[in-house]
Amino acid sequence: MSKENAKSVARGVPGAHGEDTGQAGQVSKGSKPVSSHVRGSGDFVFDMRALGKRPGEFRDEKRTASAPDGLGSGLVLVPAGGDVALDLRFEAVSEGVLVTGSAVAPLTGECARCLDPLTSTIEVSFQELYRYLPDPGEDEDDGEERFLDGDFLDLEPAFRDAVVLALPLSPLCRDDCPGLCVECGAKLADVGPEHKHGDKLDPRWGLLAKLDIHDTTE
Repeated sequence: MSKENAKSVARGVPGAHGEDTGQAGQVSKGSKPVSSHVRGSGDFVFDMRALGKRPGEFRDEKRTASAPDGLGSGLVLVPAGGDVALDLRFEAVSEGVLVTGSAVAPLTGECARCLDPLTSTIEVSFQELYRYLPDPGEDEDDGEERFLDGDFLDLEPAFRDAVVLALPLSPLCRDDCPGLCVECGAKLADVGPEHKHGDKLDPRWGLLAKLDIHDTTE
């Protein structure tokens, strides 16, 4: 992966410790994470009681959350416990709470070309509606809709969705990484462009090389 941040737009994102800004722009103490009442780690749970339910009311909050386990696979992942910087706005709407914001998380892994270890960051932006209640006859566990659990929002599932969609399939230590020599496995960035092994014949063509093929026309 290059040193530049990866960016993606997705449906959801997370939260953790910080400050809130009310509708009038005043700064107040950030609400402490809640670990009970809803699923997910405490850093990704938000108490919406201070927001209220009058459409148009909003709160801004910044937190530094601890990344959950299992974010990524293969060559790159978000390390569990890594600091995730969250910048969020919660807005009351008629159906529920609209969450808009962004998250920046660390990445670790190895280069897909040279296999060297790499570190970088990933940035995701999101907008997610958390509804108060399902419609009559609707199962809140079905489909892709998200719901509040009483007065609380659990943003961990939305954060996971956003990060998984943005993770690079082939991370690189740098954009122009030349990779490894296919003959000896040497790192081409170290041995230089002159690194060669001569004109070796593919062993699969060995028998053909022994044939004496020439024109025998009479």
